[in-house]
Amino acid sequence: MQYRRLGGSGLKVSEISLGSWLTYGGYVEEQNAVSSIDLAYEAGINFFDTANVYIRGEAEKVVGKALSKYSRSSYVLATKVFGKMGDGPNDNGLSRKHIIEQCDASLKRLGMDYIDLYYCHRFHQETPLEETLRALDDLVRQGKVLYLGVSEWTAEQLTEAVHIADKKLLDRIVVNQPNYSMLHRKIENEIIPVSEKHGIGQVVFSPLAQGVLTGKYKKGEQAQEGTRAAQKNMSISQLTDENLDRVEQLKLVAAEENLTLSQLALAWILRQSNVSSAIVGASRPEQLAETIQASGVKLSTDALEKIEEVLNS
Repeated sequence: MQYRRLGGSGLKVSEISLGSWLTYGGYVEEQNAVSSIDLAYEAGINFFDTANVYIRGEAEKVVGKALSKYSRSSYVLATKVFGKMGDGPNDNGLSRKHIIEQCDASLKRLGMDYIDLYYCHRFHQETPLEETLRALDDLVRQGKVLYLGVSEWTAEQLTEAVHIADKKLLDRIVVNQPNYSMLHRKIENEIIPVSEKHGIGQVVFSPLAQGVLTGKYKKGEQAQEGTRAAQKNMSISQLTDENLDRVEQLKLVAAEENLTLSQLALAWILRQSNVSSAIVGASRPEQLAETIQASGVKLSTDALEKIEEVLNS
């Protein structure tokens, strides 16, 4: 496993990180979740991602319990605040009240004294940005949070946050968590350039396009039982006939590089120096064994050119 700096900070995180979105505490059995975390840890993954809103806190409980057997200093844990956690008017968003209360609630569910990386899960139009940043800065000063991040913020929002933090001497955001994959490249035009300017790294989610870039979905065939696409009320935006045609072509490129499609997709993401880590999910431990091997893979110029041709077709 290779490690990279988390944005402009001095913190080192594994190139591949393990997430728990819609899995741990949900449709994945707890034993499979724990086994996946154990395998990840043993393979050198030191970066684990969850959120308070994942199954209303259940994912945090599973992740915290699974990691409790390991030395707290040996891993980096991220969780998030923003989503709806109750029925009251202040049970979501990025107000000082919600941030402070949810940080304490997350720590209790995780069974930990501090959170390594605390994300604003989305931008909140109804809360003044300075109020949000001051609340986060207070958590850092109290030792409850070590580093700050955001998820799915625009380039303008990132820039404004940096300027306010610098002007008011508040702790800076060091990472952004966007959706990024071969099939979803929106961050390349504005987010990455702005982030590079301000020392903000990317920790990307859905690097395999929610399973589309694993090759398990076939054009004209019904999704197999147990896959994410087969889950009730689950929608995968990249699961289109056009993308499934691209997947078949990408498989050929992967074979030429002696890689699986998943490994090719992750190595392609990690070609970006601004990417600190790619978050993968795993409903079973054996799924991780393949994706972990993408760390450290350098794609040839020929492969990168072929991938670009496929993606632009």
